Amino acid sequence: MSPSCGVAAKLVPVCGAWWGIAPEVFTGRPPRRALARAERRMGRRADIVHLYHRGSELFPTSEERLIARDPGGRRLLLINWKPSFDHTWAEIAGGALDGRIDRLAAHIVRSFPERFFLTVHHEPEDDVRESPGSGMTADDYAAMFRHVVLRLRRGGVDNAVTVMTYMGAPNWAARPWFDRLYPGDDVVDWVAADPYVDDRVQTFGGLVDKTREEFADWPGFYSWARSRRPAKPVMVAEWGVFERPEGPGFKESFFSAVRGEMRAYPRIKALVYFDSPRAPRGDTRFDTTPGGLKAFGDLASDPYLSAAAVPQQ
Repeated sequence: MSPSCGVAAKLVPVCGAWWGIAPEVFTGRPPRRALARAERRMGRRADIVHLYHRGSELFPTSEERLIARDPGGRRLLLINWKPSFDHTWAEIAGGALDGRIDRLAAHIVRSFPERFFLTVHHEPEDDVRESPGSGMTADDYAAMFRHVVLRLRRGGVDNAVTVMTYMGAPNWAARPWFDRLYPGDDVVDWVAADPYVDDRVQTFGGLVDKTREEFADWPGFYSWARSRRPAKPVMVAEWGVFERPEGPGFKESFFSAVRGEMRAYPRIKALVYFDSPRAPRGDTRFDTTPGGLKAFGDLASDPYLSAAAVPQQ
């Protein structure tokens, strides 16, 4: 690593980008085993490990703490938390889950001083209900996110690097309320999107800057983030390539395209792959063909994704 490289404030790599994975999701394997298998399959260690929690679950769990503190090399956790499926965003913002948030804060302060990424209720767009009084408007979401983050900070959690994670799809981004989802610069450290390679996407640029003719005012997520959130690093917090039965070599060609194009998007400071045989819309495993496995391994070993050393906490 160059002497000028390293990790700036809020876990932003000075050179290149973090490489991460959500390992073997929906397989039922425990996180450490899933991660060990995924790292063996892709031929390198992950900088970031994406994990999911909901409701009253406390995190990081003992197993997740072992992942972060592996003697072979530390890793950063990206924890995705949906505080409740039983309370509206407005109710959470109004204090309905303060006890739950306080218990979580106490757990983190007691057990995990390391810095980690935290997303609160990722991909909120398709949960928005525009009717006043629903408790689930875009403004309610922003208030909920703010309340959760500020409450955790008051409880002593000063090591969470917060990530606002959008779906980033043009059909939602074109809604008049889209910008109102943003909770504020003081409670958001990174902005992120979860784009997937469907049959409309052919290139990495098409993935991170998806547009559609019918939504002409939407420039694409990367362009939007660069324009509207210029002070924030960008994370691709989930991305995956679905199988194309008519094109068995597509994953191979797409992973090669990512390697060729990613430097053209310097605001992207983390790429976190969603590896699953049963993702909601298909199989995103990277090694379903020998060519796909090789191209993914070549991407994962690219120096651009090896320039940032995971900080010793």
